[in-house]
Amino acid sequence: MTFPFPSVEEARRVLDAPLYADMAGDLNVSFEFFPPKTEKMEEQLWSAIGTLAPLAPKFVSVTYGAGGSTRERTHNTVARIAKETPLPAAAHLTCVAASKAEIGEVADAYWEAGVRHIVALRGDPPQAGCKFEPHPQGYKGAAELVEGLVKRHPFEISVAAYPETHPDASSAQSDIDNLKRKLDAGATRAITQFFFEPETFFRFRDTVAAAGIDAEIIPGIMPVSNFAAVQRMSAMCNTAVPEWMGKLFEGLDDLPAARQLVSATLAAELCRKLYAGGVRDFHFYTLNRAELSYAICHLLGVRAA
Repeated sequence: MTFPFPSVEEARRVLDAPLYADMAGDLNVSFEFFPPKTEKMEEQLWSAIGTLAPLAPKFVSVTYGAGGSTRERTHNTVARIAKETPLPAAAHLTCVAASKAEIGEVADAYWEAGVRHIVALRGDPPQAGCKFEPHPQGYKGAAELVEGLVKRHPFEISVAAYPETHPDASSAQSDIDNLKRKLDAGATRAITQFFFEPETFFRFRDTVAAAGIDAEIIPGIMPVSNFAAVQRMSAMCNTAVPEWMGKLFEGLDDLPAARQLVSATLAAELCRKLYAGGVRDFHFYTLNRAELSYAICHLLGVRAA
C-alpha cells in the first residue's frame, strides 16, 4: 500500500514523538473557583488552591452566585486569597439585584482588600428561567458595569464572551456588538464560556477580529468530571455537546477513576489543538477540584514553579 506524501508526513509527525512531547510550556493558565458553602467544601477549595498555586497561574477568580447570592462568601474567599497567598486574585462582580451605590461599596471593599482584578458580568437572575431585569438604580448590563468600575478604581477587568452566542442575545451579531461595548468601556480581556470543539473557538476568534475587536480572548476550558451535570449546564448556556463526547463517557457513571482519565485526555487534546492554533492563555473552570486541571496543565508543559 502506498500513501500520498501529506499522509506520510502526518504519520511521521504522529509516530516520531509522544503526543504532548513538543509542548513547550510557554503558556499562561488561570483557574476559576466558587465560594464554599460548608466547612468541608472550604477544605476542598483550599486544598485545590494549594495544589494549583505552584503552577503560577496568571490569576485565580472566584465566582458570584445568581442574583448576588454569594456576595459575602465571594468577598471573603477572594480577600483571603489576596491576603494569604501570592496568587493574583480576581473577584466576579455582577449587577443583578444591586444598585450602583451598592456595587460601588463592594468594589471599594475589594480595592481596600488589595484586589486589583474584577471579572465584570451582567449576572444571572436569582431564579433560573426568569428574564434579567436591571435594578431601578443599577447598571443595565456588563458594559455599564465596566464603565462604572473603571471610573471608581483602575481595576484590571475581564468580561465574558460567548462563542456560541449568549442565550439571551437576540442574534449572534448583537452578542458580538455587546462584547465590543464591554471592551470599549474599559475591559482588558474577555474569557469565553466553555466549549468542546476547537473549531468553535477559532470561528469565534475570526468573527471577533472581523468586528474590529483586538483585545485578548481567552478560551474557557471545562474538564468534564460529571457528564450529566455538564449536559445540564450546557443546555442553560447554549453550549453544544458533541455526540461523540456522550459516547466516550457512556458506561462510566460508576467508574470515577476511568471517567477522570477520559476527561483529562479530552480537555488536554482540546487545549493542544487550540495551542496549535496560536492560543497561549487558558482559563480552567475547576469546580474546586484540582486533579483534572493539574493533569491537563502537566500535559501542556506547565510545571510547578
